[in-house]
Amino acid sequence: MLTVGLTGGIGAGKSEVARLLASYGAVLVDSDRIAREVVAPGTEGLAAVVAEFGDGVLAPDGSLDRPKLGAIVFADEERRKALNAIVHPLVGSRSAELQRSAGPGDIVLHDVPLLTENGLAPAYDVVVVVDADPATQLERLVGLRGMTQDEARSRMAAQATRAERLAVADLVIDNDGPFDALEAQVRAVWERLRERLRDQPGGGTGHGSR
Repeated sequence: MLTVGLTGGIGAGKSEVARLLASYGAVLVDSDRIAREVVAPGTEGLAAVVAEFGDGVLAPDGSLDRPKLGAIVFADEERRKALNAIVHPLVGSRSAELQRSAGPGDIVLHDVPLLTENGLAPAYDVVVVVDADPATQLERLVGLRGMTQDEARSRMAAQATRAERLAVADLVIDNDGPFDALEAQVRAVWERLRERLRDQPGGGTGHGSR
């Protein structure tokens, strides 16, 4: 098994890279999706978030009002740390459970937005960083996600810097260009990951060796 940590700044295109790698055969462990699952209605995670932030972060149907909570935590670093202290252990536990279910010949891809911020690089055999110029990130967040300039800049400022992400990278995918250029790079990275898997004692015979 080869464990891969995939990260990148908001708007860099990490989710598209994850989708492509999964289509090639990677076993995807999506931290964002898991983070939503662990605070779904009826979970201990949601109860802990409400205990910390109050009923005001709930939508009328009892689910977590993510935009309202986001407005709180992205404006206040201490509140963000409080949320992370609740959610991150739950995400880590579920991610480890999913990894244990993968086979010895699999490439397990952990899509982790805050990999750099949380010092998680040593937890993976390989770290892949999706890189984009901050101006490109800002343009995508405003143009494609409908954020205001201030909201986009706030989200970007809450994450690690570009230099900090690149410092932990084993492999870098440049996503400043068109989709065609991205897909070719991701395919090349996939081949590199397969080589790493084959170089491990015993090699790989599962999804990762396709």
